Amino acid sequence: MKHLIHFALAVIATLAIALNANAQAKPFTAGPADVQKIYDRLLKQIDQIPLYDNHSHATFADDSDMDAMTGPPDESSVLRLRDTNPEFIAGAKALFGYPYNDFAPEHAKWLIDKKKAAEAAGGTAYWDGILDKLNIEICLANRVALAPYLDPKRFHWVFFVDSFLFPFDNQAQTAKNGDLGVYIPLQEKVLARYKQQENITGLPADLAAYESFVRQTLTDNQKRGAVAMKFEAAYFRTLYFRDPPREQAEAVYTKYRAGGVPSAEDYRTFQDYVFRVLIDQAGKLGLPVHFHSAVGIGDYFSLRNGNPLNLENVLRDPRYAKTKFVLIHGGYPYTLDMIWLTAAKNVYTDSSLMGYYVYPSELKNILKQWISLFPERIMFGSDAFPFGDAVGAEETFWLAAKSARTAIAAALAELVSEGAITEPKALELARMYLHDNAAKLYGATK
Repeated sequence: MKHLIHFALAVIATLAIALNANAQAKPFTAGPADVQKIYDRLLKQIDQIPLYDNHSHATFADDSDMDAMTGPPDESSVLRLRDTNPEFIAGAKALFGYPYNDFAPEHAKWLIDKKKAAEAAGGTAYWDGILDKLNIEICLANRVALAPYLDPKRFHWVFFVDSFLFPFDNQAQTAKNGDLGVYIPLQEKVLARYKQQENITGLPADLAAYESFVRQTLTDNQKRGAVAMKFEAAYFRTLYFRDPPREQAEAVYTKYRAGGVPSAEDYRTFQDYVFRVLIDQAGKLGLPVHFHSAVGIGDYFSLRNGNPLNLENVLRDPRYAKTKFVLIHGGYPYTLDMIWLTAAKNVYTDSSLMGYYVYPSELKNILKQWISLFPERIMFGSDAFPFGDAVGAEETFWLAAKSARTAIAAALAELVSEGAITEPKALELARMYLHDNAAKLYGATK
């Protein structure tokens, strides 16, 4: 009997070793045909998952409220965003039944006229219909104000807050380069709108009153339906924000409130302080904070200043542990740095912009890395934006959605073939990325 027991235990141990060996993920995928079959099975189901779009600029092309800034006149465009990309024609065909195979002016007019007619008709049915065609359930719209043609049940408002950093004479700012010469006056216009909204004439009398104005604007915008606030600060300055004492910021405000051009150091001190006022108020309101955290448009965008690692001292600050931070665009091209920032439970990122900057084969590699590390903190985002009258936000919605679905299916197919996860687990991870993580972050119940 003792020999039988020893033999049984030996068999069980051998089976356990074999099972553990089989459970070990492999460094190479199965054969291409096998991966393709897994991909096909996953994509069929992934296409049915409704999208929760964490970041867009849903708008008609001539709507100036689509953003708090605009692109400089001669900006360069990546290859995939040029109107010669045949994917945009495929998108126009899928969404509108576009009858041509190019965007020659006489052909593009067909598409432009259709969009102009929809804009003139008014109502919310047009953009709701675009979401329906792409199986997008909810879309966060980054805008100065939510347009009446966007259904607030489907398009949730994210407002901009950079304008609070520029209350003084900005001559020195606009003179730095051609990009800032375009951007800064637009920030001044947004600040003027906020002052009008809060019934304020001129600048408040002292820093305490300015802080009150900032905090009240955030509170009122949330009451108007905003679900998050957005910084585009990487376009204007470094994302490294110091933590100056209030007395220094007060001295700067007192010095320049009535006029005068601030020195670079004085302006930065003031901005660093007001930035933290904004972050503090967002935390008190439970308002997630979005940051542009990737390469940007224009001839003078600084990759070094825009590196998301510059924000580490803010993201890891215990004072903001309850504030939710969302680093938009995945920090591209610093995507590996980005995912490690989300090791903090209050930091999230999304794949917006990357969905049309890079092709699905490259997006697949990024998503595979992300989903293998912190899958609870990654989200889909389209960054839909009207790049022209013909190639509008509609076509970029289509391109970003298609890219994300195919890229995540490919990433998960490789992980399944490597033995890292099962197909049911792959679909669970796909739902988290495409919908559930964002729905949980913003409190959606649907």
